[in-house]
Amino acid sequence: MSGPYHEGSLAVQRRLGVRELADHVGRSIGPGIRPVAAAFLELQPQLVLGAADDEGRVWSSLLTGAPGFVRATGPHAVSVAGGVPDGDPLAAVLTRPPKAPDTSGGAPVDPGVPVGTIALDPRTRRRMRLNGTARPSARGLTIAAREVFSNCPKYLQQRELLGAGSGRGSGAVRHGERLTAAQGAFVRAADTFFIATVAPGHGADASHRGGNPGFVRVTSPTELSWPDYRGNAMFLTLGNLEADGRAGLLFLDWTGGTTLQLTGTARTAFDTGGRTVRFTVEHVLEREGASPLRWSAPAYSPANPEVIKEG
Repeated sequence: MSGPYHEGSLAVQRRLGVRELADHVGRSIGPGIRPVAAAFLELQPQLVLGAADDEGRVWSSLLTGAPGFVRATGPHAVSVAGGVPDGDPLAAVLTRPPKAPDTSGGAPVDPGVPVGTIALDPRTRRRMRLNGTARPSARGLTIAAREVFSNCPKYLQQRELLGAGSGRGSGAVRHGERLTAAQGAFVRAADTFFIATVAPGHGADASHRGGNPGFVRVTSPTELSWPDYRGNAMFLTLGNLEADGRAGLLFLDWTGGTTLQLTGTARTAFDTGGRTVRFTVEHVLEREGASPLRWSAPAYSPANPEVIKEG
């Protein structure tokens, strides 16, 4: 271990010659929730959470609520009202009561479920990541923070919140093992998605990827790819994938509320022209009206690279 990094991230940093820069940037990762971070969380109507389900599949899930549904209850704790919606792939693992402590001196106390979260505010193009362990609570979920940090606004599209409906998850639900033609078109049109990853002994992480529409390519009903644009040099996501290829993607229809969740495996291809992540789909879950939030059309980030059209 070197600071906040495990061997997977260190391997990618060494390969790309950014170890010194990564150590400098990594100083921004801390265990506590500062007042400015707590204030930011309380303004958010949505939170993306990543974790592994009971079968070990990694998912990225959307949680929504009125501002204040996510709030810091101390320098190392967050409360999430409502928790994960019913029917979400992570609902079972995140609503199960924790195991009772072993008073005989045997097994240690249940540490909770490793989770990664990201609060992204399209209105201000700000984002904050908080990783730790989650347990069910009377309110929904509590998360014990292990890592807290912010990222720059690079590749974030700006959107205005137009309104919020009263329900969530009220529409049709479709399961599959491959993308339909309509789902493939949905992915190709995306300018934003979220990715959850894990690493043995280091927990879970949730992150954001953004670009102009078309930056995610659908090469087959079970294969996606996207360029890994230049970022903060920490390589937390690619580092996790170096150690454990499981990943979960979340695509969101910002204007209509439909979510598309994909779980599978990912690998990174390194070449002289840059880095490309290739994702293999193992399961698909589409939920109409999963989000009650309605956002405006985007103002694309000026940092987004030009997308080279396929073919």
